[in-house]
Amino acid sequence: MKVYLDNAATTMVRKEVVDAMIPAFTTYYGNPSSLHEFAREAEQLLDSARKDVAAVINAKPDEIVFTGGGSESDNMALRGAVAANKKKGKHVITSAVEHHAVLYTLQAMEREGLIDLTILPVDEYAVVSAESVANALRDDTVLVSIMFANNEVGTINPIAEIGKVCRDKSVLFHTDAVQATGHVPIDVVEMNIDLMAISAHKFHGPKGVGALYIRKGVRIPSLIIGGGQEKKRRAGTENVPGIVGLATALKLANEHMTENAVKVGALRDKLLKGIADTIPDVKLNGHPTNRLPNNVNYSIRYIEGESILLMLDINGIAASSGSACTSGSLDPSHVLLAMGLPHEIAHGSLRLTLSEFTTEEEIDYVLDLLPQIIQRLRDMSPLYPKQK
Repeated sequence: MKVYLDNAATTMVRKEVVDAMIPAFTTYYGNPSSLHEFAREAEQLLDSARKDVAAVINAKPDEIVFTGGGSESDNMALRGAVAANKKKGKHVITSAVEHHAVLYTLQAMEREGLIDLTILPVDEYAVVSAESVANALRDDTVLVSIMFANNEVGTINPIAEIGKVCRDKSVLFHTDAVQATGHVPIDVVEMNIDLMAISAHKFHGPKGVGALYIRKGVRIPSLIIGGGQEKKRRAGTENVPGIVGLATALKLANEHMTENAVKVGALRDKLLKGIADTIPDVKLNGHPTNRLPNNVNYSIRYIEGESILLMLDINGIAASSGSACTSGSLDPSHVLLAMGLPHEIAHGSLRLTLSEFTTEEEIDYVLDLLPQIIQRLRDMSPLYPKQK
């Protein structure tokens, strides 16, 4: 059996999404910026997609800028907000558990002398409190960037409260909602969000396309210069098929959000309980209840995450680890360390992320196999107390 439990990394593109994209490749393939019927047909697809994306998050169509993905959206928001407000100040606030698209970008900007950066700590669940944001604000603060939901441990932050703190002080609020969009309800108006990044491939859309919500009245310069596309906010011929795919996938995710959350949440809970009941010396990472419906993340003592992944892969199960060693680094996850886990425990993390296409049979297969894999690896580990 092959089981895909790495949906926080990327998702399968739904058939309906592929079907919606094909005409944009083969029939409506004109450049939207040209002045002929082929162009107008492509532009109509863009307009329709923009309306669909805006409707899901309670935005206006002209507040949606299409990009090449979540990382580009984050970079555009961060660098743009700072550049547009340099007369006010250069202080930026973020958290210790942000995705690297935010954290590395802001640290690079700090090295460039563009900002003074405050990195807020988090609690044991990776939650950033509105109070900590309020206490960190200064007269020269121009931007706060706090992720909607954590990509590793699934914890959902109090975004509306953080947004209100920022709005009350006239400070721009950006949130990386790449993991949350399409999985939990988002209302950019109610949540006081000024800038928000999304990425299609996290909710069964294609890779290489995303969007940035920019609240009306917020002015930021272009990150990519060279053309007048996206109302002069993002140069480059639009990826019309990808944008159609993004909008179709998001619309479908939104239409089925409640039923998917119930189904996926039940399978997630079964997986959480099954691991806790059958494998000793494990620790659940992330908030026990206020987490994304598809996220399971455990630290498993005495072994490293990479060895677990390799054994799972041999048995047809795709998963991921909070340990960055899988990408060539020997350092454990910065998220788990920020949550207070010691290095040796953070190294042994396992992230299993589900989708609406995950079946109970697949979860049963994982729960049957995983305890055997863990015990085999522990038996080979010099750290494992043999008397256990």
